[in-house]
Amino acid sequence: MTDPELVAKRLAIIETSVRELRELARPTAIPTDVREARFVEHTLQIAIQAVLDTASHIVSDERLGEPRTNRELFDLLERAGWIEPALAGTLRDMAGFRNILVHGYDTVDLAVVRDVVEHHLSDLLLFADTVRKRLGG
Repeated sequence: MTDPELVAKRLAIIETSVRELRELARPTAIPTDVREARFVEHTLQIAIQAVLDTASHIVSDERLGEPRTNRELFDLLERAGWIEPALAGTLRDMAGFRNILVHGYDTVDLAVVRDVVEHHLSDLLLFADTVRKRLGG
């Protein structure tokens, strides 16, 4: 059984990170202000990691399968009816983006960072809302 208190803490991290990005981030300054870029990158990393932690917890506790990658967490959640296909696709992309931020697999494309802040924060909140509703909270 999924631990609602643990999940609630992770969802609060997602929501807090999104709120901070919406209130404090200056997306137009990302390409020219290293502090702005680092703040946004780090806060996105925290939010996406909380999504991954939540997904991993649910997949494990609900015995939905054994994902080989973080991206596969969202395949399993989708197949089990926890999230819609479109959201699963977006979250798979965010898992890959988080790997770039954390591990430096590629040079971070600041245009992508800006795009995430300007157009995809609501996807993180949709995940939080979807999980909360599924758990009856």
